[in-house]
Amino acid sequence: MKKFNIQPLDRSIESEIVNKIDNLTKPKGALGRLEDLALQISLIQHTLSPALHNPHNVLFAADHGILDEGVSVSPKEVTWQQLSHFSKGGAGINFLCEQHGFKLVLVDAGVDYDIPSGHGIIDMKIRKATRNFLYRPAMTADELDLCIDRGAKIVRRIHAEGCNVISFGEMGSGNTSPSAVWMHLFTGIDLKKCIGAGAGLDNEGIRHKYEVLYKAVANYQGDDTPESKIAWFGGYEMAMALGGMLQAAELGMIIIVDGFIMTSVILAASQLYPDVLQYAVFGHQGDESGHKLMLEAMGTKPILHLSLRLGEGSGAVCAYPILESAVRMINRMDSFQSVNVTKYF
Repeated sequence: MKKFNIQPLDRSIESEIVNKIDNLTKPKGALGRLEDLALQISLIQHTLSPALHNPHNVLFAADHGILDEGVSVSPKEVTWQQLSHFSKGGAGINFLCEQHGFKLVLVDAGVDYDIPSGHGIIDMKIRKATRNFLYRPAMTADELDLCIDRGAKIVRRIHAEGCNVISFGEMGSGNTSPSAVWMHLFTGIDLKKCIGAGAGLDNEGIRHKYEVLYKAVANYQGDDTPESKIAWFGGYEMAMALGGMLQAAELGMIIIVDGFIMTSVILAASQLYPDVLQYAVFGHQGDESGHKLMLEAMGTKPILHLSLRLGEGSGAVCAYPILESAVRMINRMDSFQSVNVTKYF
């Protein structure tokens, strides 16, 4: 597996950053989460004057073998149909990226369809869908390595274009199932609490989904390493995003984490490199059952809670203006020392 050099944040200037924030013309702490975000972003960039440049949202798409077990109401063909839709500019993530100045990057990680060339979709397909993890590993160790390497390659290319803030999205019918299993395995939370409706299952559908995933976990024959669990239950789009997140952290980029699926991905990434979480800002808490519990287990809280359950990176992109406000706060507000205002706290 590709190795990453992810350093813990250098906190040698933390007191200077805090002092600058505390002496802006406001009561101490009056700008709440903006102050926390300004501190984190300044630490990531190791500066008292942080900046956000050329934001990108990378959307990986792939299909899942576990879909054969009826764990989702979305048919498999929706994956390639939506990926094509993204490329034409009319989907949810398109208007959000346009609104907030993100470049959208589309990657075929393992879609069960021959995507025609010439539509701006990057072909990094591993194979047409993972295997059914109810019976066997979803992917081989070599395929996991390839996913991580290809996800990292995409991020290096984007970073070279001047991007220092990145979000990740996904498209893959049934991918709440591997996300729920990763959540269960890496937090110890009861599997039943990790499983939700996904794209719209009713109560009977959720019960069936639980039974399938419970059997799949019971059938697990890998070892106790994170790599084995990630490969056995993961999706190609999830593993590529994992590699992308690790590469982004190595490069000192800000990672905006989207909803349930991408939270499970950075949770899995943190099993390999715990310091990746220091570079992560959690953009949105979705309504998928278990997401709130997973965020709490990771000791973090999201910026937004808009009841989104779209995926695609939508919650992360929606949260970006809050990061911009935090950066503008620390860079644009006057200090008590620079203007004739009595410090009033």
